[in-house]
Amino acid sequence: MKKSILALAILTSFAAQAEEGMWMPQQLPQVAKQLKAAGLKLDPASLTKLTEFPMGAVVSLGGCSASFVSPQGLVITNHHCVYNSVAVNSTTERDLLTDGFLAKTLGEELPAAPGSRVFVTEEVANVTNRVISPDVAKLTGKARVEAMEKNQKVLVSECEKDAGYRCTVASFYGGLEFYRIKQLEIRDVRLVHAPPSGVGKFGGDTDNWMWPRHTGDYGFYRAYVSKDGKAADFSKDNVPYQPKHFLKIAKEGVKEGDFIMVVGYPGRTNRHRLPSEVAYTFDWNYPAFVKASGETLAIIERETKNDPAAKLKYAGQIAGVNNYYKNRKGMLTSYENSDILARKTAEHNALKAWVNGDAKRKAEFGADIDTVEKLIAQRDAQTKREFFQSYATPRFLNSARTLYRLANERTKPDAERKSGYQERDMARLNAVIAGQDRTYDEKVDKALVLNFLKQYNAQPAAEHNVAFDNALGIKPGMDEAALKAALDKVYAGSKLQDKALRTSWMTKSPADFKASDDAFIKAAVAMYDADRKDEAAEEELGGNIQKAYANYMKAKIAYMNSRGQAVYPDANSTLRVTFGNIKGRDYGADGTGSWTAFTTVNGVVAKATGEGEFNAPQKQLDAIKAKDFGRYVDPKLKTVPVNYLATLDITGGNSGSAALNAKAELIGLAFDGTLDSIISDWDFNPRATRDIQVDVRYILWNMEKVDHADNLLKEMNAL
Repeated sequence: MKKSILALAILTSFAAQAEEGMWMPQQLPQVAKQLKAAGLKLDPASLTKLTEFPMGAVVSLGGCSASFVSPQGLVITNHHCVYNSVAVNSTTERDLLTDGFLAKTLGEELPAAPGSRVFVTEEVANVTNRVISPDVAKLTGKARVEAMEKNQKVLVSECEKDAGYRCTVASFYGGLEFYRIKQLEIRDVRLVHAPPSGVGKFGGDTDNWMWPRHTGDYGFYRAYVSKDGKAADFSKDNVPYQPKHFLKIAKEGVKEGDFIMVVGYPGRTNRHRLPSEVAYTFDWNYPAFVKASGETLAIIERETKNDPAAKLKYAGQIAGVNNYYKNRKGMLTSYENSDILARKTAEHNALKAWVNGDAKRKAEFGADIDTVEKLIAQRDAQTKREFFQSYATPRFLNSARTLYRLANERTKPDAERKSGYQERDMARLNAVIAGQDRTYDEKVDKALVLNFLKQYNAQPAAEHNVAFDNALGIKPGMDEAALKAALDKVYAGSKLQDKALRTSWMTKSPADFKASDDAFIKAAVAMYDADRKDEAAEEELGGNIQKAYANYMKAKIAYMNSRGQAVYPDANSTLRVTFGNIKGRDYGADGTGSWTAFTTVNGVVAKATGEGEFNAPQKQLDAIKAKDFGRYVDPKLKTVPVNYLATLDITGGNSGSAALNAKAELIGLAFDGTLDSIISDWDFNPRATRDIQVDVRYILWNMEKVDHADNLLKEMNAL
């Protein structure tokens, strides 16, 4: 197989800042000089081996990152990554969110939230030439999408012949390159330990994305497998998974200037986007999201105010929405005070001038650069039309649509089913469908839907989805009372809130659906043909975008390469490494003052009010007051460090990522960025960008002195 374009680009001089870039492990030898200069003591080549130390210890939770820290499958990650598992195991009588949770024995461990997984990456292979085969390269539109999907399913099927593995084909550079990722999928995941929210979520949404920070954002899962070591569904007979590698806890604390490396699964960055995509995102998409998120949070707060059980059910959603709500608001503020669009436009114009300045380059790239901008504008217009409908769809209507799609897909041979509805998807789909009632309350769902349905219904009739309107029994121009009456009728006519009944639809036939009088099932059946028509149109557009965008990215890489610049791929939830140093900042968020690199437990006491977001547990405050710090005192700070800053390039999905020292020992967990630099998802600024880690010394001190988690400390060889 030919060497990837990415590898060719890396061979050029390294022009980017050392801190910038989310590198694929196999790329690290190409930046060996920068790694060594930053302070790495290991051979960079050793970091490319995914089944060896330390990469073999780093895992994905499918949205967060994590790591094995014992030979018995103990997994460390962020508190906010286990938060939903704590919430679904909480009751008004046993509020684990408030009080925290510690299993002293294996038998006391609790099942994690439905659908929880631990994914262990074992192989990454470039499969571009098999996804975009010569025949596929000639296709456009929907035919191209279908042919690519067919090739991807063959690649996945070959990979998943090994039982218990989950394989995916990930797209890089807008569909220019494809890599197959092979992961062991551990399905029995259990909650082991989470500190009280007054530690793990200390500062709450007030301190989220802020510095200084004093949050103990850590928690523990355990991965379980069958007695023969295979991935298996939850069973009391399962045993802890024994990873080939696990991280060792650093015995020596860190200080400012030290090398740091974070390994994890960053979700999405957008540094290679077109100027038109930047403008659409910040002028319309993010403002619309912020408005919708604010309304969502206010409605959930109103509807659960006097209902503790409902409040617990929505605790996970509130935490998630709040996180992105503040994130997007921070991005918008940063964008308003920046020249990002002007610079992106200038860079794009320079690229086009370079392409048009040479006849060969113009023939290869020119048409697609113009085409991709027009196609993306078409896609963005469609997204605007559908925005409110996506928010205004009842949860169990979406479930019914998924279930009816499954019934239809199950009439086909497995290889011909749409991705997401094959046998390989059934375990996760079943867990999600079965677990929905644990995070659902009808009055809350109905209030959310009504709010956004009013906004959807205010759109011009031409922008309505006729099938959606008919399914809910609404018409353009209806007033709020009529919309509410329509919703009341459809909700009252469905029994999908019943878990046993809902899961029974997983195996029913299309004829069963068509014969049903359940309101949401009937609505799903009524919408099906229109849904498929819309999907076909999206695939036609998507296939054309993929072809043009891939060639645009090929041009951009060639252009950057000609200027001696390295090219790293945008984050896409695959394993990445970022490295830099522990470092404060020479100015604060308002451009004045400065940020020290570390915070300490003294700041916990200073912020603690005993209630609300700053409700540090009294037992923790007593331990701080007594200066019962043991071996966790930092020699310079003279107390226990809590959080620290570093010059690392991270984003969402990196939550829970292992922070490693120069010897690849665990020194903390990445959990956040700072509000004025989170726009680095789009535009990396080395002077401003800092990420935040929880110091492993604070984790261990809390576990030993406050929560008395001696069993786990011994298991990690940390006592």
